[in-house]
Amino acid sequence: MKSSQRIEFSSDYNEGAHPRLIQKLVETNMAQTFGYGLDPYCDEAVEIIRDLCGNRDVDVHFVVGGTLTNLISVAACLRAHEGVISPTNGHIHILETGSIEATGHKILLIQGENGKITASQIDREYEEYCNSDARVHLVHPKLVYITHPTEYGTLYTKAELKAISDVCKKRGLYLFVDGARLGYGMTAKGSDFDIKFLTECCDIFYIGGAKQGALFGEAIVVKNKNIADGFRQLIKQRGGLMSKGRLLGMQFSELFRDGLYFDIAKHANEMADLIRTCLKNAGIRFFVENTTNLLFPIFPDDMFHKLSEKYSLTNFSRWNESSSVIRIATSWATTEQNVNALIHDIEEAAKQFGAQLAKVA
Repeated sequence: MKSSQRIEFSSDYNEGAHPRLIQKLVETNMAQTFGYGLDPYCDEAVEIIRDLCGNRDVDVHFVVGGTLTNLISVAACLRAHEGVISPTNGHIHILETGSIEATGHKILLIQGENGKITASQIDREYEEYCNSDARVHLVHPKLVYITHPTEYGTLYTKAELKAISDVCKKRGLYLFVDGARLGYGMTAKGSDFDIKFLTECCDIFYIGGAKQGALFGEAIVVKNKNIADGFRQLIKQRGGLMSKGRLLGMQFSELFRDGLYFDIAKHANEMADLIRTCLKNAGIRFFVENTTNLLFPIFPDDMFHKLSEKYSLTNFSRWNESSSVIRIATSWATTEQNVNALIHDIEEAAKQFGAQLAKVA
């Protein structure tokens, strides 16, 4: 079976867009508006997002993709001699082709646990900088970058986020939250804060659309006015200011109409829960436990190759000489039919490769 014919569980952006967004684009296709996000559709989306934030004073900008969003946001926060603190598995470090470093900003890495870093780690990092006699030779930590949920699908709690925010305020650091999968995080079991609380804690964050029902697009929320000044110019300078900006605003206004954004994110988590239960019942070990739409079971290589004949899965990392950490991703568009098929085949493969699985566990 060719890879293009396999059932996709490799990522959460394999499909196009939610049908409601496509219908809205069709309905408004011939409407004439001004460009560059200065149109009624973007205006409506901005107002909706401000309501979600519980803050009418935040600035909202729409950009095509996550890497560009991170690049622009970091550029807005840092002067030439300043750097960004990130977990070692932060998206800006491992999956963005050195885009941050290419602008001359250093990423200051902290080894986290299950994808998360703590307030005390951030405080210690800054304290070490302050106590150094060689500060003039060092990169000044100025921005803290975290993702929610993390690259491992784990969640920050309300208390953890508040603690990080407090440290950032105490140390004069900006806090930036990458929300590429924000909907999946906020509708997951155990999630205990909303966008309003996130806004209170952050200087800047973004709400992901590309992985959660949009054709493309991320919504950047800027609360700190020191960052907000000149933000649109930075978007333009880096090629991110779309002439047909209404295509972005229109998608976000539709995503947040009637709670669609959170409903489809919850669906993805529910589909992941079905697979998660199957994996646990089969005695399959997890690289990391979470409650979101990303699953990280450890499969013997033979089992992975067998399942890969029918399903597109991600070989995330090596576990040992004969096993790998596999990423299984559900999305807003994942069907229960495909989930049930995968569950059946995992159960059969677990029987076939039971001896190898026992060695992993």
